[in-house]
Amino acid sequence: MTTQLVSLITGANKGIGYEVARQLAALGHFIIIGARNETYGRQAVERLRLDGYYAEHALLDVTDRASADSAAKRIDAQFGKLDVLINNAGIAIDARSSPSELGLDVLRRTFETNTFGAVIMIQSLLPLLLRSQDARIVNVSSGLGSLTLNSDPEYEFAAVKLLAYNSSKTALNAVTVQFAHELKKTNIKVNSADPGFTATDLNGHRGTRTVEQAASIIVRLATLPASGPTGGFFDESGPVAW
Repeated sequence: MTTQLVSLITGANKGIGYEVARQLAALGHFIIIGARNETYGRQAVERLRLDGYYAEHALLDVTDRASADSAAKRIDAQFGKLDVLINNAGIAIDARSSPSELGLDVLRRTFETNTFGAVIMIQSLLPLLLRSQDARIVNVSSGLGSLTLNSDPEYEFAAVKLLAYNSSKTALNAVTVQFAHELKKTNIKVNSADPGFTATDLNGHRGTRTVEQAASIIVRLATLPASGPTGGFFDESGPVAW
């Protein structure tokens, strides 16, 4: 079993996920880039290696249990453990539909990736996380998943009512609470991160924050000390209301 910290980030070939990978690599972590597209995943790994970091690609579809289990077996054989799991992979495909017009296929596809995908990954990688001295799970959520904020007419993004995306992130926060409760007596901390409105492919690069800014809270939660919180929802300023 390696003594080096090993981190798996899903959807990490670009955007926030790649920046999280880069920042964790700079802290000495061995990075596993989880990506559905092998070419893009390998290109991301090469960029990290050119900067002198340790990284490799895992072909991974978070909606496919067999894919997650295969990645777990590979990590087990190579490292014997996993120290950090960041569930970053996500989609937003309902921007043009009101809740009353949204097709159930879009709702199902969104939940399959944004919510069920995180559950699949945690369940598949849990045995490896339990072998780490201080494992961390970070679910990349969104302020749009906060029921408190979405119910506030003064909220900055109060008009952004995306049934599939918002509710999938609300459900992801519930997943965080459930797993944190189950694992509270273990070496694993589970938290949700709100990276803010960041310029990525997800929103056509209309976001107002950089990936460097967005990654900061995710990396912070991924490197929490033993005294750090679990079962919470945080942005870079502190706790976010559920």
